[in-house]
Amino acid sequence: MNWKNTTIRYGSLSIGIHWLMLLLFIAVYASIELRSLYPKGSDIREGLKTWHFMLGMLVFVLVWLRLAARLSGPAPGIKPEPAKWQELSAKLMHLALYALMIGMPLTGWLLLSASGKPIPFFGLELPALIAENKDTAKQIKEIHELVGTLGYYLIGLHAAAALYHHYSMRDNTLTRILPGKK
Repeated sequence: MNWKNTTIRYGSLSIGIHWLMLLLFIAVYASIELRSLYPKGSDIREGLKTWHFMLGMLVFVLVWLRLAARLSGPAPGIKPEPAKWQELSAKLMHLALYALMIGMPLTGWLLLSASGKPIPFFGLELPALIAENKDTAKQIKEIHELVGTLGYYLIGLHAAAALYHHYSMRDNTLTRILPGKK
């Protein structure tokens, strides 16, 4: 399989990053949801929060590689061609998902910065983006949590649309991004 996108199929780089991002999203969401099972201040809870942040920042790092891969070649066409409203909604969905992949890690980084907390990244400590300010931290936390909740819906809708196209429309929307040979 070619690593670059073609007019028929996404390349192995795009496919690999797409599915890696899904696994990272699962891990990011799981780590923050599972933390509530443990008492505040416990090592496991703090560890899950640290993993939540580090994996979120990994999403932020990889989204740029994903964008470069997407822009480096053609996007494979959908056969049979969908209605124009479906093409527009797909573009808007992808835009929203990219905003999620960029915005959520940034708000997390801003949140830790404003909270005056260390910003870990796999053995490194990232610099604070803004000065410590508890009021700002509260506002950023509300935004981060709201957009995080919206992320569940965006990801779910994206997956549902792919399955709809595959099983109802019977087009190649899903098969263009599945691993393996076509």
